Amino acid sequence: MSTRHILLGLLATGPSHGYDLKRRHDERFPQARPLAYGQVYTTLQRLARDGLAEVDGTDSDGGPERTTYRSTDDGARELAKWAGEIAPPAPFVTNDIFAKVVVSILSGGDPEAYLRAQRAAHMERMRELTAVKTAQGTDLATVLSADYALNHLDADLRWMTTTAARLTTLTAEVDAA
Repeated sequence: MSTRHILLGLLATGPSHGYDLKRRHDERFPQARPLAYGQVYTTLQRLARDGLAEVDGTDSDGGPERTTYRSTDDGARELAKWAGEIAPPAPFVTNDIFAKVVVSILSGGDPEAYLRAQRAAHMERMRELTAVKTAQGTDLATVLSADYALNHLDADLRWMTTTAARLTTLTAEVDAA
């Protein structure tokens, strides 16, 4: 996920300061890792440096001084370009689950036990996400985020099922080598 473009998208709704952008990011992307304030301010400075955002003003409202930024026309064009780009499917899939199964097979471990435990962890996370998205008053961003995560977890579960069914063959291939 591109923090640069996400902040440009949030600025597209109007001028904002870093604190507000961080809060809105965390609200709009509830299943994503929360942004650190330092990352927000560093990204805003880079956007301004690159001509994609500019300082709109400063205010303090009796507290610390806050700099408000707004998107420039170049920023709006950059955001539109990024939002329209098709994300290429990953040519190779690598993740911890895949790596741990392969290493377990190669090292004589117990990949079947690992897959059972991982499946249980996935099922628990799916129950949590389903509860979050079906809770009364859940906002659309949370529902969309939970659906996205649920679909990825489901794909992992299907892979685990297929791999578990092939473990005897996979282990025999390693033993024969």
